[in-house]
Amino acid sequence: MGLKHIFLFKPSSPLPPSIPPTKTFSDSLMEEDIETARSLINKWDPLSPSDQLQCPFPKTPPLFSNTRQEAKQYLDAVKTLQSTMQCLVAQDSSSVNLVQAQLLMQLAMKRLETEFHRILAENRDNLNPESVSARSSTDLRSSVSDYDDDFSEDDFRFAAADSISAVAMASLKAIAECMISAGYSKECVKIYVATRKSIVDEALNHLGVEKLSFSQVQKMDWEVLELRIKHWLNAVKVAVGTLFHGERTLCEYVFSSPERKIVESCFSDICREGTTSLFGFPENVAKCKKTPEKMFRTLDLYEAISNNWQQIESIFSFESTSSIRSHAIASQVRLGEAVRTMLLDFETAIQKESSKTPVPGGGIHPLTRYVMNYIAFLADYSDALADIVADWPQHPMPESYYRSANHEENNPSSELAERIAWLILVLLCKLDSKAELYNDVALSYLFLANNMQYVVIKVRKSNLGFILGEDWLTKHESKVKGYVTKYERVGWSKVLPLLPENPTAEMPAEQARAIFQIFNVAFRDACRTQFSWVVSDPKLRDEIKMSIASKLEAKYREFYEKKRVGSESVIEFEPYDLGNYLCDILCGTGQCQSGSVSSHSLSPPHSFKRP
Repeated sequence: MGLKHIFLFKPSSPLPPSIPPTKTFSDSLMEEDIETARSLINKWDPLSPSDQLQCPFPKTPPLFSNTRQEAKQYLDAVKTLQSTMQCLVAQDSSSVNLVQAQLLMQLAMKRLETEFHRILAENRDNLNPESVSARSSTDLRSSVSDYDDDFSEDDFRFAAADSISAVAMASLKAIAECMISAGYSKECVKIYVATRKSIVDEALNHLGVEKLSFSQVQKMDWEVLELRIKHWLNAVKVAVGTLFHGERTLCEYVFSSPERKIVESCFSDICREGTTSLFGFPENVAKCKKTPEKMFRTLDLYEAISNNWQQIESIFSFESTSSIRSHAIASQVRLGEAVRTMLLDFETAIQKESSKTPVPGGGIHPLTRYVMNYIAFLADYSDALADIVADWPQHPMPESYYRSANHEENNPSSELAERIAWLILVLLCKLDSKAELYNDVALSYLFLANNMQYVVIKVRKSNLGFILGEDWLTKHESKVKGYVTKYERVGWSKVLPLLPENPTAEMPAEQARAIFQIFNVAFRDACRTQFSWVVSDPKLRDEIKMSIASKLEAKYREFYEKKRVGSESVIEFEPYDLGNYLCDILCGTGQCQSGSVSSHSLSPPHSFKRP
């Protein structure tokens, strides 16, 4: 007869009383495990909810303290209780023992939550990202004798001089593993994220990183904004290299097992808001109005992200933190676009410069000083600029102007050299138009020689020399010499041809006297005219004077020695007088000073110095 028919059969006499099932050895063991867990869990039972309002932590001593032997026993009891519950579910999901075990597990988790929060709160200073980050960068392994029996060597791989933080980290890890294994990962993660996020936010605030909107940044005066940029440049090094690095290290250690995704979600939740403020600031700066004085600070921001990119990419390598990587890249891209815009505006400003007043004496034009100092400072950012101008359409120029023998196509450095060379060419073209403002052609050539010499010196004495190369310098040095040659030819055209090609050739005395008289007037007028002219570079000035003297003095001396007899009444200059007169020309004030061009004379206006 089947079971279904047995239940349909109605007996004629009452059934005997039910006999309790026989208790197996396994049942006895499980009951013992539950009782053992009960004794330990009840001993460390947290205060009631009403008591917790007055005292956030239990009055009993912390569970994870001193020798921590009891903490180990507690965790072992919880693990055993969990195994017992799994067995009970498999046997009878409605058993009384299972209900009791579940209640004990809830009490245990409540206690572990309290301990987890207490350890995090009490060790804010011991678990600061700087110490954690520094410890993770070493391979120090240490054992703490009091705790060797409680935790594995791996739990103490961070232990160094400060064992307090090592013990705290080991405790957090042990509690996290226990709670996650018991199915209480959400509760554990919630406590951890809330505590650690507050530490990160507080640290960023201390570094001067604030959550600022574009409107707030846009309304700032440049002096205020520049100060904030300085704070940010210091903050990003610490934030990336120490703060976020330390947080990831701690997070990976505490939640190293059993679920990797918990590490990712925890770290992402802790850092997301802080990184938004950190990388949002340079992006907002990049969107502000572009002006020349902002160029170098914008490049500083760009370089800071570039220099820290490897760490950013490594620290935020999780899929859950991909948005942080994207934000950093987006900020850098915006900064690069801002730099491009400012470079174009800078070029346009050179082309539109419209002053019509010639520089006295044919000296260095203020535009030359400003542009070359600005470009020289740009050269200090050659790596960043090479990235920014890569694949940027270049202006059409003769290849011979900027390309050297070692030019490489699609080479960022070569593209930067072309962009810099183009800016200098724009300046030189503008200077050509400025030279036309002079009425004296010789002075025009002297003006071009002065300014070209300034450009060459600035390139050679700065990083521009490495960017543009020796070929570029050689070509432009030859242009200086070309301008000087034209100046000499035009400026002394009324003097040099007066002396005969053969000074010792025979000629009538009247003709010799006439030559002396004409020479006197022409030489005096040339010196008087060029007395107010200027050559700013002492070395170039001396070279010009020596060149003029070499063409003039020897021939005049020969003529003087041969023809002075009978011409004494009309001779104004002894041969040595020529050199003395030449010493006073091309000085502007008539008081020449020896020495090279000083660094002070090459300095840009204060507002355009590199920050």
